[in-house]
Amino acid sequence: MKILVTGGLGYIGSHTVVELLEKGHEVVIIDNLYNSQKATHDKITAITHKPSTFVKMDATNYEGLKQLCKKHQFDGIIHFAGYKAVGESVAKPLMYYYNNLLSTITLARVAIEEGINKFIFSSSATVYGDGVSPLNEEAPLMERTNPYGETKAMSERILTDVAKANPTLNVILLRYFNPVGAHKSGLIGEVPNGTPNNLMPYITQVAKGLRDKLYIFGNDYPTIDGTGVRDYIHVVDLAKGHVAALEANKTGVNIYNLGTGKGTSVLELVNAFMSVNKVNIPYEITSRRAGDIATCYANVNKAKKELKWEAKYNVEDMVKDA
Repeated sequence: MKILVTGGLGYIGSHTVVELLEKGHEVVIIDNLYNSQKATHDKITAITHKPSTFVKMDATNYEGLKQLCKKHQFDGIIHFAGYKAVGESVAKPLMYYYNNLLSTITLARVAIEEGINKFIFSSSATVYGDGVSPLNEEAPLMERTNPYGETKAMSERILTDVAKANPTLNVILLRYFNPVGAHKSGLIGEVPNGTPNNLMPYITQVAKGLRDKLYIFGNDYPTIDGTGVRDYIHVVDLAKGHVAALEANKTGVNIYNLGTGKGTSVLELVNAFMSVNKVNIPYEITSRRAGDIATCYANVNKAKKELKWEAKYNVEDMVKDA
């Protein structure tokens, strides 16, 4: 299949492009390079030894997307192009609502107009709010605790309504948990511009001596050691989940959690990183961060059953590859 991947030079997008190319799919990437690097495209080629096309473009650009889709006649769209930091979304809500919602609306509009009938959306476990874990796809969506999560829930609603009104559009909403790790080649991984908003790239920057210490936000949560518990999933497992969704030939609107089904605390992850990589990570406990919740991990039975997909890598693999 010929697939348009938006945000395809970002962390999850780049790993998914690798998996798509290795499965024989043809890929066109668009990315505005807000939180990614153009050099990643060359690294994708070096890993796969297969060509792909990169176009610098914003996913809110209707005219540009329209021309691109007319030219390439895509079979599907995988949409990663969204701002993704919880803390930043609290500080800059308008930026998040504008970009994340308008990109989804624009892509859905172009997909319908150009007859593209597969649409896979990069959603998030944040749509569950502070729900009770393990979270399954039928769980009611609680009130979101931050604008980032709200944009994901609203995008899900937009795509669901659009698919109902346009039965030829088949939508898969992938709610994934906390991606970490990197490709085994070491060529691509999570390399954010500026200060990392996610835990693992911050840990790796401390390990490399780029930062003095790690700040852990809160140790008074009702968890095993007081730090937040998350379902960390290896980014390569997550990428393979997108390929499984693309190839599943599902119709209508389908929702899947992509996680491991196991919760790991922040301190457990930090300690695993130090143990596996034989490196010290100085850290300081500080106050809770706005928008964070105590515990979040997945029920992954539906993806196992319907997509024939499940995570293969454990926490030790994740921290080693990171």
